[in-house]
Amino acid sequence: MPTHPPSASPFQPDVQAIIELALTEDIGTGDVTSLATVPADRQASGIMLAKSPGMLSGIEVARQVFQTVDPTIDFEAHLKDGDELTAGTTVATVSGPVRSLLTAERTALNIVQRLSGVATATARYVAGTAGTRAHIVDTRKTTPGMRLLEKQAVMHGGGRNHRFGLADGVLIKDNHLAAIGGADRISQAIRRARDFAPHTLKIEIEVTSLDELREALDASADIVMLDNMDTETMAEAVTIRDAHDNRALLEASGGITLERIPAIAATGVDLISVGALTHSSPALDISLDLELT
Repeated sequence: MPTHPPSASPFQPDVQAIIELALTEDIGTGDVTSLATVPADRQASGIMLAKSPGMLSGIEVARQVFQTVDPTIDFEAHLKDGDELTAGTTVATVSGPVRSLLTAERTALNIVQRLSGVATATARYVAGTAGTRAHIVDTRKTTPGMRLLEKQAVMHGGGRNHRFGLADGVLIKDNHLAAIGGADRISQAIRRARDFAPHTLKIEIEVTSLDELREALDASADIVMLDNMDTETMAEAVTIRDAHDNRALLEASGGITLERIPAIAATGVDLISVGALTHSSPALDISLDLELT
């Protein structure tokens, strides 16, 4: 069976901080059950097994969890992040001291199950855009502390990342516009953002009507978010954008479900943002089965 060595991550220190927080939360002052019942010299090996089909994400994080608990644990990944899973697939094998394996097990599985669930959901949404120009993108509706890993999982599922945080781009939403007020709040907001932000940052604004779309295009927005529009209105928005001098990207957002994806993608929008990728994806069923050696 092929194995995959650990891959380098530019975010390794951030991942390690997440792992250490999760282990501290779970272990506390020690795994009293394993310490009380398992001899210190007992060794075991085990397999990490996918029990349902999906897309793998988080395998390298799982490796890091085990080896943070005990560097002597041997972890061999048989698949890599982004690989497709079928029920019964052996994802990885582990071996080492039983106490250490049991201490690391739940944190490692929690992470790989959660991230694989995000990747699996993303892949299903991406499949619905086949043959169109649309890309599935995530949102900031992530589990606190897990954003880095969940956004990586979206990419493993074939999706793309929206801004990582508030500093990564200008996104003017309804509450920003309400705070500005006035009939020209859309053009005023874009102008203020253009004056404030460096030229390297894109300026996106949320609109709820075609008239607001026209105003945003006239004000030279880089991206326009079409909020809670039906597919017919989205298609008309694409026509308006295509006829305008400003060929801003159009992003469909709000009320996006898996069933609606093909019709939304067919309207010609460029992006479809889906909060459900990270806030509602069910965990994928992956287990760890140990055998004494």
